[in-house]
Amino acid sequence: MKKIFSVVFFTSIFLRGISQDKEADTTSLRHALLKGSLDLHFRLYYMTTQNAQELSDYYAWAFGGGMTYETGKFKGFQFGVGGFFTWNLGSSDLAAKDSLSGASNRYEIGQFDITDPANKNELSRLEEFYLKYNYKKSFVRIGRSLINTPLINPQDGRMRPTAVEGIWAEVNDISKTKLQGGWIRRFSPRGTIDWYAAGESIGLYSTGVNTDGTKSGYKGNLESSGVAVLGAQYKPKQNIQLQAWNYYIDEIMNTFMVQGDGIFALQGKNKLITGLQYTHQRALKNGGNADPSKTYFDPNQTANIISGRIGVDTREGKLFFNYTRITKDGRFLSPREWGREAFYTFLKRERNEGFGDVHAMTVNAIRSWDKKRLTTELSYGYYDMPSVNNFAMSKYGLPSYHQFLTDITYDFTGFLEGLKLELLYTYKLNATSVEDPKAIINKVNMHHLNFILNYRL
Repeated sequence: MKKIFSVVFFTSIFLRGISQDKEADTTSLRHALLKGSLDLHFRLYYMTTQNAQELSDYYAWAFGGGMTYETGKFKGFQFGVGGFFTWNLGSSDLAAKDSLSGASNRYEIGQFDITDPANKNELSRLEEFYLKYNYKKSFVRIGRSLINTPLINPQDGRMRPTAVEGIWAEVNDISKTKLQGGWIRRFSPRGTIDWYAAGESIGLYSTGVNTDGTKSGYKGNLESSGVAVLGAQYKPKQNIQLQAWNYYIDEIMNTFMVQGDGIFALQGKNKLITGLQYTHQRALKNGGNADPSKTYFDPNQTANIISGRIGVDTREGKLFFNYTRITKDGRFLSPREWGREAFYTFLKRERNEGFGDVHAMTVNAIRSWDKKRLTTELSYGYYDMPSVNNFAMSKYGLPSYHQFLTDITYDFTGFLEGLKLELLYTYKLNATSVEDPKAIINKVNMHHLNFILNYRL
């Protein structure tokens, strides 16, 4: 793999260098290669988690670099290839389990390879390798790539994002409308270096418990030929956007989501921001396996989620109030390996996936400074979760909690143009009387800090 990256890297540099000295027929393959685009990316990432009392603390220093090269268009076609290397500069023993709770590391392990925590050397991945055909403003792409949808997305909160393999298309030539979708057969989840079939990829992260409280046994026991995704976005007016998505996971489950967002003028240059979202889920056949102890989605449950937002956008910044309700009909389930949830109440470093009967309320205050180079976010959330012993509604045993979050980003200019800094801090506080170490470690009563430097050329 390293040889592939080296060849592509030096070839693209050479072609771009000679393009200034030689002219090429604009209809030739040579011209498409000369006019290709090269993206170089370097990333330094420090992460640490400080848990309560005598529970284990963790840290990880990671550094990585990679490149992506995409040719110019040749008769509508383009070829792209990209990959990334990660180095473990120093970290806690991420393979060791906490002595009190027996729990494994949750956050820092995702910086490297969750399937092999002791691996500190062979951390490279070919993330993009595709052929793309363009027609007007639309395209179809076959191979390995990154996509960004409400439930399948890069979830870029570790060194490397989630990548997918399959066929993906976008239609952008219909007035006020964008259509996208495709068939995904393989995944390389965030925090891994290998590629997995759709069913095989589910369970690489923590599997939690079944609805009867027994340990979930679906890891390695799900068969699915892939995932069909279809999304439609429609903007009847400049200030209104409607969208609908459907995720059909063959042999396992189906998720349908619809969302509407609006921006309306208030006094002066102030704006009112609104949003409403509904999600419905159901099992397909047996939910992944005829054996209830090995299935992913309990066929006796469905999931219904309503999420809403109201806020204002002023000269001073943005202020949002958000609410999400996951009903008692069943757990909201979406493979964590594939992406994060898209609810308005989502705050970085925690999810409500795997739970039912949830009330979530958050407030976000966001402001930009210094010609928008500096952005600050202060957020607070209260999450009323089901009892950790209510297994039908609680897959991962997360108690009710308060979450406080500060996120600061800065884009450098001048000599350091291309460098972006992010400082993310979050504190989660137990909102119940739960004292079981398994329900506390890496979940509540914890401080979590991230320091990230990204440099792009």
